[in-house]
Amino acid sequence: MSDIKRKTIVELLGTDPGETVLAKGWVRTKRGNKNISFIALNDGSTVNNIQVVCEGKDFSEDFLKPVTTGACIAVKGELVESPGSGQNVEIHAGEIKIYGTADPATYPLQKKGHSMEFLREIAHLRPRTNTFGCVFRIRHAMAYAIHKYFNDRGFFYLHTPLITGSDAEGAGDMFQVTTLDLNNVPKTDDGRIDYSSDFFGKHTSLTVSGQLEAELGAMSLGKVYTFGPTFRAENSNTPRHLAEFWMIEPEVAFNDINDNMDFAEDFIKYLVRYALDNCADDLAFLNKMIDKGLLERLQSVVSTDFVRLSYGDGIDILIKSGAKFEFPVHWGVDLQSEHERYLVEKHFGKPVILTDYPKDIKAFYMKQNLDGKTVRAMDVLFPKIGEIIGGSEREEDLKKLENRMEELGMDKSGMQWYLDLRRYGTAPHSGFGLGFERLLLFVTGMANIRDVIPFPRTPKSAEF
Repeated sequence: MSDIKRKTIVELLGTDPGETVLAKGWVRTKRGNKNISFIALNDGSTVNNIQVVCEGKDFSEDFLKPVTTGACIAVKGELVESPGSGQNVEIHAGEIKIYGTADPATYPLQKKGHSMEFLREIAHLRPRTNTFGCVFRIRHAMAYAIHKYFNDRGFFYLHTPLITGSDAEGAGDMFQVTTLDLNNVPKTDDGRIDYSSDFFGKHTSLTVSGQLEAELGAMSLGKVYTFGPTFRAENSNTPRHLAEFWMIEPEVAFNDINDNMDFAEDFIKYLVRYALDNCADDLAFLNKMIDKGLLERLQSVVSTDFVRLSYGDGIDILIKSGAKFEFPVHWGVDLQSEHERYLVEKHFGKPVILTDYPKDIKAFYMKQNLDGKTVRAMDVLFPKIGEIIGGSEREEDLKKLENRMEELGMDKSGMQWYLDLRRYGTAPHSGFGLGFERLLLFVTGMANIRDVIPFPRTPKSAEF
């Protein structure tokens, strides 16, 4: 077989019949009788299988017996026109090599429906299913599109630290990083943990955001973005939360809140359009099998202008709606997903950018409005998801920023580098964060965030 170069199945399905080809992959199904067998072969390059036809005169029943669902094989044969519906070409096998078998008695992915809960238990095998093959190919396409978008617009990719001594969100839900012996933790005279003997000589954690360091980059390089893993030790078991997830965080010098909203809308429309243009087969499968409104919803996002609405006006709409919410609505409340989705799905029927939130429910770094009560925050709200992007114009005034940190009881001693950005050549700047898995929930139509990341990390779950 080595005399022919292997082609992937996505390549073979676009190849004209009439040549001898080599395909390799995993068996999805095999059917037939002693005279002829039909093997559906998939190698992960596409959601579509290629049919392999094995005639009884060339392959005995005993030889084909181990070629069952899950087995891995190589096939050399003639690529011919397919008389059946659903594919243009098929392979008439001349040679088959069996790389690995899969015992039908124990192989968990037999030809039947499997629940998402069951598939999470076998996350090492679930990419072999049609659904997860689609999801992870789309995940790759979106990661590529993110880098392409920023590169084509003159942004610089900034690698921000995963281990940090600062809490960007001020929420405290962080995973500690330490090399101290937990069975014999050193203490100071007043009984506190003595971090001076720890690896970094101070209290450190896994990052919840690269934003603060991205601001540093923007104030010298102009336009930067981060794209990397972030970690939140929030004991949440909802379909929208993970303990380990990926964030895209652009930061732009000289952008105000309006520039930031324009930027966020353009960015997310670009990503959705990229998926529609480059992931057609995968999206068609997910639209058919997972969410029958998926394609329509994706098309609607790229073809409509987002609504821009102040938080106060949003609260008024929710109060006047008469809708029954699990969490009551009043000015000053942090909006829940049910409130966000009502505005997007029921009231406007399109994405909404909500601005000017109360400062008491937003992070310390957001620029304060003249009213002294609100900040120049912006959240992009999407159907089925709720908040998909959160951002703001940042506070560039040193005194206001210091006062806000003091109001919140924050320790400024470890944040002098951040304050220096306002001390030396301060400038207006803005940015936002897009949760990569939230984006993928929207683009794929999947219902649970654990099903758009290969190996989900959640409370009491760190398998694989």
